[in-house]
Amino acid sequence: MKDTPIDLSRLTAMDSAQATRLLRRIREASLAGDRPPVAPRPLIGASWQRMRRLGVDPDRTPTGEVVLAADELEHRRRTSALAEVIGGVTDGLTAMADASLQILVVSDAQGRVLWREGNAKVLRRADGIALATGAAWSEQVTGTNAIGTALAARAPVRVHSAEHFVHVLTNWTCAAAPVHDPRDGRLLGVIDVSGPATGFHPTTLALVTSVARLAESELRERHLRAVERLRSVAAPILCRVRGRAVAVDTHGWTAAVTGMAPVDRLPLPRSVRPGRLWLPSLGMCTVEPLPGGWLLTVEEEAPPDAPSKVVLDLSRPRRWSVTVSGAAGSWAQELTPRHAELLYVLALHREGRSAAELAADVFGDPTRTGTVRAEMSRVRRHLAGVLAHRPYRFSEEVEVTVVRPEHPADLLPHSTAPAVAAGRVRGGGLG
Repeated sequence: MKDTPIDLSRLTAMDSAQATRLLRRIREASLAGDRPPVAPRPLIGASWQRMRRLGVDPDRTPTGEVVLAADELEHRRRTSALAEVIGGVTDGLTAMADASLQILVVSDAQGRVLWREGNAKVLRRADGIALATGAAWSEQVTGTNAIGTALAARAPVRVHSAEHFVHVLTNWTCAAAPVHDPRDGRLLGVIDVSGPATGFHPTTLALVTSVARLAESELRERHLRAVERLRSVAAPILCRVRGRAVAVDTHGWTAAVTGMAPVDRLPLPRSVRPGRLWLPSLGMCTVEPLPGGWLLTVEEEAPPDAPSKVVLDLSRPRRWSVTVSGAAGSWAQELTPRHAELLYVLALHREGRSAAELAADVFGDPTRTGTVRAEMSRVRRHLAGVLAHRPYRFSEEVEVTVVRPEHPADLLPHSTAPAVAAGRVRGGGLG
């Protein structure tokens, strides 16, 4: 077997029938546990391994799981942040899909199809494989496919022909790119173009990725306008506040501040309500509602006891979090992929890591200390009292627990960090 993974850009220039035969031979040999003639692409090979661990049947007929009821589908559409921008940014892509015998599909972060448009004939064919509104296209339900695999990898993905795990999908090709919320990094969903494998253009993935970035840019512009509106409301209120106070939007982004150094963002728990709230970076605060956000007034009293416990939850495939708790209460924050990697490494090395060591752990390059210092500065702003530096480490008095995924290979599946790759082999680290 050739060790070099298959090159899709080369395959698309090959005779279509020859390319299809080769991909089918690779798939059949790999799923049978035999040595394929050419290695599958690493992203596809990793997905196939996940499918085998999950027990997905490659000979199943996709049903989309239980299709969402009309009211639940409408609720998800209405509450999705993508609803604000999806129509405006996908118009051109929809027209392209229609003209090239493809369809445009938009899913939420769970892989549920929220919208689809495109060529009428292909839409009818898509019904036959349950690529319909309300259907589930996560990997766990439908096997390796661009929507589900883009969600798992948190990266743009093309799945061509027999790269699909489920046999009935091997006559299709799809290209998908995830869309993240620029306010908090949360995965919102996926933009996908799918259609018959014989008519798929190799540049489609680049086009879909560009549209996904355009959607994120539009969301970012809307967010900046909302913060400006909040600032105009909060500024005169803060002028009357004695002591330290900050006005933030519902995602923690700072609109105005008094009596303290400004920060870009304060991490907030998932649910905030008027009253008293303890934040690791500020201490105890009084919370009052503002139009589009919150006013946080710092209570100037003796600081609460230091946090005593940290739980780093890496068990879910796409949502990682850290929970800090102590005598004053507990607080949880979802993590970006990079911050999850850094905290995982520090949990493994309680003695601490220098910037160069973290750069080698995460990037495989000890010279990338500037990037590490910038990221750790952001992490430490959110986890004051928990993380120390020189070297970077969890504070000695803090108990740290890592909640791992059930299978070691599912540890931060997006990550290419050397330390994470080693953790997948040895079982994920602490528990």
